[in-house]
Amino acid sequence: MGTTTPRVAVIYATAQGSTREIADFIGAYLTARGAAVEVADVEHAPELTPFDAIVLGSAVHDLALLPEMAEFVRSHRHELQTHSLWLFSVGLGPALVGPAGRRIGHVVPRKIAALRDSITPRDFHAFAGHYERAGVSLPARALYRLLGGARYGDLRDWSDITIWTDTIAQALHLQQAQATPTHP
Repeated sequence: MGTTTPRVAVIYATAQGSTREIADFIGAYLTARGAAVEVADVEHAPELTPFDAIVLGSAVHDLALLPEMAEFVRSHRHELQTHSLWLFSVGLGPALVGPAGRRIGHVVPRKIAALRDSITPRDFHAFAGHYERAGVSLPARALYRLLGGARYGDLRDWSDITIWTDTIAQALHLQQAQATPTHP
């Protein structure tokens, strides 16, 4: 990286906004550390060539990244492999605290693992997102509770997100932030 300002693209796919808020926070944090950051949803992703590093993030539905992120990864696989790359997902698994849920929640679903392995990011991290009770069937709510779902609502762990983003900043040799951006 030298003395030039590292350019970072943070590209995300969101279903209900939770992943966008995490991507915005990551972008703000890396900006506060001195990077030139562009945050964009996957449908408006910038040309990747000018960037030194790329952070990809997607919500998880049906044990897979959202289709638009999966398609982006497949169609840009070779280009992504030439950049410093990080990948995160946002889903329910990391929020499960029961004995069975902890085991299940730490397993990377097969479709996500295959996509991750096709681009070999420096790191992959799964974060919890939002899980609202409204509109969820009784059997699904029962399963959630059985697996150790302790509560509904915003399940994101912002300190975990900050720590992970800090590892990206360190890998890019960014300066210390004067202030840490706030999260939603």
